[in-house]
Amino acid sequence: MSKSMLEYSKTVLKKVSFDTLLFCKELKKALQTLLPEEVEELKVWLESFITDKPELKQSLVYLKV
Repeated sequence: MSKSMLEYSKTVLKKVSFDTLLFCKELKKALQTLLPEEVEELKVWLESFITDKPELKQSLVYLKV
């Protein structure tokens, strides 16, 4: 079930990537919900996902916590 939460979080983040503030809000929710190993997977995915979306680079701040 927890693997599906990771996939669900990725899906939500993809869908809201048009809005930086909403993306950051959903990212914060995902980081609070996921298990530590899932957070690590999400970090790897996020870094590759935002490579062509410079407006979302500010969301990396939440990963440093």
